[in-house]
Amino acid sequence: MKVALLGLLESGKSTIFASLSGRPIAPAGSTAIEEAIVHVPDERLDCLTEHYGPKKTTYATIDCLDLPGFNFLDERGRAAARRLISQIRTVDMLVLVVRAFEDPAVPPYRNSVDPARDLAELRTEILLADLEVVTARIEKLQKQVSKPTKTQAQDKIELALQRKLQEVIEVEKPISSAIQTEADREMIKSLGFLTLKPMAVAVNVGEDQLGKESDFIGAVNSTAQAVTICAKLEHELAQLDAKSRKEFMADLGITESAAGKFVKSCYNAMGLISFLTVGSDELRAWPIKQGTTALDAAGKVHSDIKRGFIRAETFAFDELKRYGNEKALKAAGRIRLEGKDYVVQDGDIINFRFNV
Repeated sequence: MKVALLGLLESGKSTIFASLSGRPIAPAGSTAIEEAIVHVPDERLDCLTEHYGPKKTTYATIDCLDLPGFNFLDERGRAAARRLISQIRTVDMLVLVVRAFEDPAVPPYRNSVDPARDLAELRTEILLADLEVVTARIEKLQKQVSKPTKTQAQDKIELALQRKLQEVIEVEKPISSAIQTEADREMIKSLGFLTLKPMAVAVNVGEDQLGKESDFIGAVNSTAQAVTICAKLEHELAQLDAKSRKEFMADLGITESAAGKFVKSCYNAMGLISFLTVGSDELRAWPIKQGTTALDAAGKVHSDIKRGFIRAETFAFDELKRYGNEKALKAAGRIRLEGKDYVVQDGDIINFRFNV
């Protein structure tokens, strides 16, 4: 699953990316898209590692992309931004990073710090990018429906849908607000509309603004969440070893890194959950979409397990924590044998029984 970080110049987006990835901050003026695999923090794995003592612990991951900062102040900057936007239509989620911190050493975009204005500008440009795709698609379909082809009937249905999408964009609403059915979603899936994807807002604040709630919830669309993060502080924390980081956070009264919360919020926004497998060699979190069945979850581990699936021996992490060990769980009848149609729940610990 891929998450793209978008932001205007000097938003601190690349500092957030460096905090997540452990990489150096991209140099100013860089035009390359940076990419890194980022671990999803999971306290359950930390607990289970202590409990089982596996040789290896593997966390779920997401793939993060850091785009160069956008500059819409002139036509050259707009053209460069449009080229970058066209390269991220296959990602699964967008995070819009806006600046809320003051720093005289870092000149702000448009000469002032105004996160609401910057967010509105990013949102408008994303809507315009989708409008461009819709307009081009409508022009193509109008030509196709005038010809007696095998796809004519389907083309007419899509043309009506595309016109509907054009209408919602022109009143500055995301395409997601116009999609009523899964059939509609499938019809336009290949076009990679940006406003059909899950979105979040990362508000980059100064250290003096920590603890303040953001008021940007719903500013992009009705489901987008806002996360407050101090990129400078998170980058400093990322440079420390685990013990020093814990001590530093304790001094600041922080119980959880904002970068960790940010990654988990992206994971949840994409509709992902984790089931867990335990062995002496490896303890692992497996990312799956909400609603995934036990049979398909088995296929995530190995195709042979799915092919020879018999049952999924299952118990919940919370219940293991409550009862203390598997022996107590068995005695309480809390370990279940589930069939292939069982819908896997977040935090399920599963041992797949199979025969091939």
